[in-house]
Amino acid sequence: MRVLSIAATGMSAQQLNVEVIANNIANANTTGFKRARAEFTDLLYQTERVHSIPNRDGQGAIPEGAELGLGTRLAAIRTINLQGPLNNTGNRLDWAINGHGFFQVTGPDGEIMYTRSGSFNTNANGELVTTDGYKVEPAITVPAEATDVEVNASGQVFARIPGQTELQSIGQVTLANFVNPAGLEAAGGNLFRATEASGAAATGPAGENGLGVIQQCYLEESNVDPVKEITELISAQRAFELNSKIIQAADDMAGVVSKGLR
Repeated sequence: MRVLSIAATGMSAQQLNVEVIANNIANANTTGFKRARAEFTDLLYQTERVHSIPNRDGQGAIPEGAELGLGTRLAAIRTINLQGPLNNTGNRLDWAINGHGFFQVTGPDGEIMYTRSGSFNTNANGELVTTDGYKVEPAITVPAEATDVEVNASGQVFARIPGQTELQSIGQVTLANFVNPAGLEAAGGNLFRATEASGAAATGPAGENGLGVIQQCYLEESNVDPVKEITELISAQRAFELNSKIIQAADDMAGVVSKGLR
């Protein structure tokens, strides 16, 4: 019975939907995390009666035929790149992007990767790094004698050196933006890598060419709304239950038919 396979695709789709929701909720407190949404499309159709063919007397075409859908499948898991709320941490090396763009870091294999998480620190050489020790690109080194670090909205970084009245410029943060940020490949650890789908990175100083500005002492929180996710979870659960009831009903119908044939 086709109904069994059709309902099975619905159950599989809703199970995957619940997994996406579960990942969103699990990352509700992950810095810079962007919620995802599962999107589905219908499967091929089986034609029971072809439309647009001449009717019996050949005077006109049949206005509509009969096409039976065979279920659903996953089309995409779309990342929703909406701005998350900004949280004041008081940490001078916590930087948030208010607007479009990504920080650039040098990944484990030397490739340039991208992140919205601006929770930075310095390593033993004074280089600005992520919480996993990946260097910020372009490289910024904080002098050992510096007593404070300041970054302005356009990404210019300065160090306060004892005995000097003027702040010392130590680098410029450049942000990267993409034509299709949803096409970035998630690499874990709050990192993304560019793909053909995302297009090449367009880099520049913060606040220029559509890029967001940098706010010091802030971190961007996850854009996950727990209330919305719970609502989506209830909807997915009910859809899963409906598909399971269809399988149960089809099984009962098959049992009636088999008894009638005995």
